[in-house]
Amino acid sequence: MEVFPIGYIAIAFGIAAAGYFIGEGLKNFKNADGKDLINNLFNEDDEHELIKEKDVHHFLGTSKEDASLLISEHPDVPHVKLNGKVYFPKAKLREWLLKMGD
Repeated sequence: MEVFPIGYIAIAFGIAAAGYFIGEGLKNFKNADGKDLINNLFNEDDEHELIKEKDVHHFLGTSKEDASLLISEHPDVPHVKLNGKVYFPKAKLREWLLKMGD
């Protein structure tokens, strides 16, 4: 059976990729809290991420009614209004909630 040159390239790429991912895994082998490549690529800093008003209850881990009540009782909750819609900056909302718990 003859292997075409493209097959060699694919095999070489696979071996290189496997080596890279194994190396990255070994870096965090004894550090369970370490960030891996996938988290670094897909979970960017959420400093600028906005949560829609209709979805904020998911972030809070409450019912829609409880989230609405919390927001109406605390007008100081960090939020922005864009085009008539309300959004909550994820990082600032997290900080605000932590301060409320103190």
